[in-house]
Amino acid sequence: MLLDILQEIQDFSLENVKFYNLSLIDYRDFGKLFFRLLFNSGILYVLINLIYGKSGRREFTFTYYALGTAIFLMCFLLEDVKLELGFALGLFAVFGILKYRTDPIPIREMTYLFVVIGIAVLNALANKKVSVAELVLTNLAILFCVFLLEKFLIKSEGHIDIIYEKIENIKVENKSILLEDLEKRTGLKVKRFDFVKIDFLKDIALMRVYYDKTALPKTE
Repeated sequence: MLLDILQEIQDFSLENVKFYNLSLIDYRDFGKLFFRLLFNSGILYVLINLIYGKSGRREFTFTYYALGTAIFLMCFLLEDVKLELGFALGLFAVFGILKYRTDPIPIREMTYLFVVIGIAVLNALANKKVSVAELVLTNLAILFCVFLLEKFLIKSEGHIDIIYEKIENIKVENKSILLEDLEKRTGLKVKRFDFVKIDFLKDIALMRVYYDKTALPKTE
């Protein structure tokens, strides 16, 4: 009897412990989750802190980290439920856009939101058909692309919101007049502009004006 007890102690493993039909721990799956979560968190850190944060924007840092981590864990734990990568990416992207539609988000920040969702889904659902090298290269390619856009295409452009009262200038045929008036009033090299809101009752328009930062006079 004593030998049986010793044998049972020797064969004891936490993997065999069940709690409401769930294994207490699966070392293989736990290790897989740990290293993938660590990798995903590292990619998110580079994207959010070293690329997005370098431009001085911090407003959506919490959102990106929370959403990226939550979606990664959800997708990883649903991996056994035959969830195709394309379907999952579309599902969570649409969910994110609809969820945050209640509060206006600039297109640039919305793009970062989509990239965060895509990275989380990609890192969670990559299966044995995808090699580690392919997964790492894909993540690095996304980061490199966003970095180049931030550094060379977007960084030189700034924007300001103004209330414009010359409502007659918003007509399509008066675009050149409007552009000239904006540059004269702001002293900026205006590249383009968007109408956020037009109020014909008050004869005003809320505009977002994009200007060239490189054309600003340098200060000592």
